Order: sequence, then C-alpha cells, then structure tokens
Amino acid sequence: MSEKNREGKQSARERIAVERERQKARDKRRRVMLVSAAVVGVLALAAVIGVLAANAGDDKKDTSGPVVAPKGASGDDKLSIPLGKDTAKSRLTIWEDFRCPACKQFEVGYSPTINDLADKGQLKVEYHLATLIDGNMGGSGSLHAANAAACAQDAGKFAPYHDELFKNQPPEPDDAFADNGKLIDLAGKVDGLATATFKKCVNDGKHDSWVAKSQEAFQKAKLRGTPTVLLDGKDIFADQQNPVTPQKLKAMVEKANQ
Repeated sequence: MSEKNREGKQSARERIAVERERQKARDKRRRVMLVSAAVVGVLALAAVIGVLAANAGDDKKDTSGPVVAPKGASGDDKLSIPLGKDTAKSRLTIWEDFRCPACKQFEVGYSPTINDLADKGQLKVEYHLATLIDGNMGGSGSLHAANAAACAQDAGKFAPYHDELFKNQPPEPDDAFADNGKLIDLAGKVDGLATATFKKCVNDGKHDSWVAKSQEAFQKAKLRGTPTVLLDGKDIFADQQNPVTPQKLKAMVEKANQ
C-alpha cells in the first residue's frame, strides 16, 4: 500500500472518530435538554393543578399551641428558613411541601444550580413550608415532615435534612412521613442530627403551630400551589410557554450580581 493511501485511510479514520465524538456531545446535550424539559413540563402542569390542592382542606391535627419559630428563621412572622448570604443581590423564595411530587421534581432539576449560586454568595434563598398535600390527600405527613425540617434547622442541619426528605419522598398517596420514627430514621443519614434533642423536638411537634401559620400565610397569599418559586418577587413558572429553566436562572442571577 502506498504512503498516500495509508495517509488517506488514516485521515478518514480520524474524521470518523472526530464525528463520533461530536455526535456523543450532541446526544449528551439532547439528553440534558430532554430532562430539563421534562422537569419544566411537570412544574408547568403543577402550576395548573396546584391550585386544587391550595383550595383543599387542612390537616386535622391540633396545631393551636404556641407558635415556636425555628432558630434563624427570618422574614414576616419568622416564617422563612434562609439559605445563603444576606449580601446576595438576588433572592429566591420557595414554597414547598415535602409530600409534593412536583416539589421533588423541582429539587432534582434546580437544586444543584440553586446551591451553587447560594454557595457563591450570589443568591439568597428563603424556604417556606406548606401542607397542601395533607389537605388534598388526607393525613399529616406534610405537617410532620415540615416540623422535623424545622427541628433540623434548630440543629443547623436544615439543608442536608431537607434534601434527604425529598430523596426519600414516598408516593403521594402514602402518608409515610406521618410516622415520626421514619423521620428520625432519615435524620440518621445526616451527620450529627439524630440527637436526643432532635428526637424530642420531632415527637413533641415543637414547631407544628409554626408550620400551620406558614400554611395559613400561603393561603392568604393566594399562591397557585407547590412549588411556587419567586425570583426577586416574580414567579419563574408564571409563563408556561417560557418558564425559567435552571440555565436561565443561573444567567439571570449572575447578571444581577455583575
């Protein structure tokens, strides 16, 4: 075989290899776009049907005791749990229910971006806890999980425990989070959380009335459902034809912090 032919075949193989790598990159981008579209689609649907849950009845458990806000709670009536630096130029307000499937979809799709921006000091996050699914499906898992999350906030462990609750979220009709034992077991996945103080806080329902007040605030605000996510006061899912994706959220926050 001539040197010219060998070079020609080698060049062809190189072109094929390059094209394969390009195709892999295109396939990867396509998968990312499909996942993002699926998450946004679920959340857009939640924007339509979430109001059904918002108008449903509340949990029947007695929450008439004194309102005890968790440590570090902020905002009006201390109903939000903050994450990030006060000096951040962008503020994200998140209303969530630990039994809400769309909230889990939101966390899966957006939390890496949110946490990264908060860690960089560019985004201040305010979490508000709601109990819509208890009213819509029955039970008290939303209330119990929110109380446990507030107990974790007392211990300075809200963020990792919040993530564990969503990672281990039961199917929507399953009121598994009503079992304080399960909530305490999940605390064992967070280093240093499952203390005697935390267990007592959970079993006593220390923050139940605070959670109920948060739910009342949600209803008074007439928000569409969970998750409701506001960037500097504007609902990122209000325009269902052009919702704010994680990529858009990052770009908007970074621009505000320039």
